[in-house]
Order: sequence, then structure tokens, then C-alpha cells
Amino acid sequence: MVILALAFATCYAVTLLLDTGSEEPVTSNAFLFSIAISIVAALGLYFIGRKASSRFFRREALSIIGLGWILSSLVGCVPYLLITPEIGIAGAIFESVSGLTTTGASVLTNLEELPKSLLFWRSLSQWIGGMGVVVFFVAILGFLGAGAKLLYSNEASGSTSEFEESRVQSTILKLIYIYAGLSVACAIAYRLAGMNWFDSICHMFATVASGGFSTRSGSIMDFHSPAIEMVGIVFMILAAISFPLILSMLYGRWNRVKSNTELIGFFLILGLSVVTIAGVIIIDGTDQNLLHSLRSSTFQTVSIMTTTGFASEDFAQWSALPQSLLLVLMVIGGCSGSTAGGIKVNRLIVALRLCALTIERSFRSRVVRQVRMNNRVLSEQATQDIVMYLILTGVIFLFSVQLASLFETNFQMGTNLSAVHACFFNIGPGFAEVGPTETYAPFHTRTKLLLSLLMIMGRLELYAILALFAPSLWRSLD
Repeated sequence: MVILALAFATCYAVTLLLDTGSEEPVTSNAFLFSIAISIVAALGLYFIGRKASSRFFRREALSIIGLGWILSSLVGCVPYLLITPEIGIAGAIFESVSGLTTTGASVLTNLEELPKSLLFWRSLSQWIGGMGVVVFFVAILGFLGAGAKLLYSNEASGSTSEFEESRVQSTILKLIYIYAGLSVACAIAYRLAGMNWFDSICHMFATVASGGFSTRSGSIMDFHSPAIEMVGIVFMILAAISFPLILSMLYGRWNRVKSNTELIGFFLILGLSVVTIAGVIIIDGTDQNLLHSLRSSTFQTVSIMTTTGFASEDFAQWSALPQSLLLVLMVIGGCSGSTAGGIKVNRLIVALRLCALTIERSFRSRVVRQVRMNNRVLSEQATQDIVMYLILTGVIFLFSVQLASLFETNFQMGTNLSAVHACFFNIGPGFAEVGPTETYAPFHTRTKLLLSLLMIMGRLELYAILALFAPSLWRSLD
């Protein structure tokens, strides 16, 4: 709540500097009210918990993360509700959740007509959500000790196996330094590529967070700039690489980088997808210009696989094969420990290796073969956790599609499926009625709330939200 109060204070400063005319009193009052709510909530929570036990275990980590994200999303919707009341409470919650979960789905239209301070908050909320409100909290407050490791591993989907218990706090702080460094470099690069400072900062927030919110209704395509697209490609890829791995690169531990199976798989999938999509859109006549087809396929493939969701082309107009390939990339996502969404490349690799092992055991029943990742043998518990995560993801996805179809009888099944798909895997734009040039505004209130819940579940990788509904989580340890 303190971090949100500081963020709202920054937006208030933007209001005083950039908002003009009749919109300035509305936006300034909205952000002042948001600051007040955040501070009151922070003081209230501090007062309630000031005498709490210092014991901090896995269930406390899950509770703080799940409830923290829900509370942050509710507080974060206040500016939308006060500045754009026409979108309603459900729309404001949807927009807030989409920002903090770095999904990039939106119910707002005509972005160019919105106050600059609100556009700034949309992008800033993604930057905060990119590394995670909780990770910032862990890095700042040292009293958690071992609890910091639990919070990072659950919130940021990163592996903490290489973190020494006594140094986990300083390690997470180094990751935040990397995040900040990428942010500064990205903003400067966008400015040099032709954006003004406001657009470059807002798009930097969305790029390094793998978020996708833009200050333009047409997203990146409105700039018509190959240089801007190239900057976006570079920093979207960097943001989708594991931050602990980037830290290893900075320390010169190249053996660890070269042996990283997930990184190799990420670039292999990305490269093959770019070539395939470019070839298909040339062959089927969608784009006869070789250089332009390579440019558009590269940008869209990177944007979708990193779950950023920027659009340089209306890919909903492409033929079936490129669209189906983009759907697959939406599910896969980026690397673990990055700001990208999806199931993560490491889980895909492990799942494929388990499938291959199962097929071999069908005709070699006594074969004993270990599943390895990054030159390390995975324990049976680790492989079982991955399998159960993928099963849960599939079950929740299929159930949510049915629920969305029940709520939205006016839309075709493809639209409902694409909406659930894009929100659950934190992509943002989808296909059909939720394509890159469309918004989620036409959906009913209950559908927006369902999609909001799915965005949070996808961002936190299920368990921090599902655990909140388990009665045993709330039972006393005594």
C-alpha cells in the first residue's frame, strides 16, 4: 500500500505538469483520494499486524501474495473509477488488474483523449507489477529473513535454489537493480528512436514489464517506425529472459548461461516461429514485401511469446496457420523468473521430456532415465509439481471457457475462448472480437470480473489464489 501511495503521488505530479483544462481538477482529486486510501490502508494493516508473530512460512507467503494482489488491484482501480466513471466498477477493476498483472487487456477506447496522468498510471502499474509489488516489499524490508525466499519463489515464479539463505535479500535487490537498469536503457532507446519523453517512459514501463499498455489506441503500429519496433523487440526479449540468468551474465558466469536449457529452448522456439510466420504470410499473399514480412513477423512473434501484447500489425487478419502458432506461443510464454507470463519454457521442456520417457517405457518397461534441466537432475517431486501445474492450468482454462460462454451468449465461442486464453496467460490482445484493435468493453460485468480473477491467477501461477479457498489454510497452527 505504501508503494501504491508513492506511485499515485508520482501520477499526481504528472497531473500538475501535463494535464490541462477541465481535466486537471478531476485527475488531481482522483489521485489525491487514491493516495489517501493507500495510506489509510497501510496504517490500518500496520496497526493490525504490529504485534503479530514473526513466524513466516509457506502459507503466510501464499496468503500475503494472494490477498496483497487482490487488495492492490482494488485500490488501483480508484483512479479509473473517478476519472472514467463510464466504464463502471467492473471495468475499473478489470483495467487495474490488467495493469498490475501486466496483461495489457483494456476496456478503454480513444486513448489519445484520456488525461496523460491516467495513461501514465496505466503504464506505471504494469512496471510495478512486472517485478511484483511483493518483491519490492521483500527487497526493502529485511525482517522477513527466510520468508523473503518464500515470497520471491511464489510471487515471481523464479527459482531460488541458487540463492544462499543468508543472502536472498541482497540477491533480490540486485534483480531489482537489473530491472531498473533495463528500464532506464529502454526509455532512452525509445527516445532516441523517435518517441517523445512521455511516450518513451510509458512504453518503457510496459515493455520491461512485458505488459503492453500503450498511449496510442493503435499500439506500436501508430508510430510507423522500424526503429521503435527494433527497440521493442530487444527489450521485450531481455525482459522475458530469467533475471537470475541475466545476473549470472553480468557476473561472467557464461558456463551457467551456455548450459541453460530453458534459454536455448526459448530462442529456438522464437526463431523457428519467426521464420515460419514470415514464410506463410509471404506465400499466402498477406504480405509480398520480404523485409516488411520479416519485420512484422519478428515483432509480433516476440510480442506474443513474451506475453507483452504490443501490436505492430493487426495479426487477427493473418491466415489460420500464423494465428494458430501465435496461440501456441501465448500458452508457452517466456522464461521462469522473468516478467513474462504463460506456462514458461522450462515447464514445456520438462513436459515434453516426460512424454518422451513415457513413450519409451511403453516398450521398455524397465528403463530408468532421469529428467534433466540445466545439467541438473530433477527430483520426482519437481516433475510431479510441473505435471500437476499443467493439469490444473488445463482444467481451469476449460472450465473458464464454459463459464464465459454461459455469461456471453451474444459472442461466438471463438471470442469467449480467445478472451479467456488471452487473460489467463496474461497476453492482453487475442483474436475475433478481442483482437489487437479491439477492447474488452462489450463484455458483461460478471465476465470482466471472471477475466480479472483469471489474470491474477495466471500472474501468480494459480496457487496463491487457489490456496485462499482451502479451509485448511486458515486453521490455526496451534
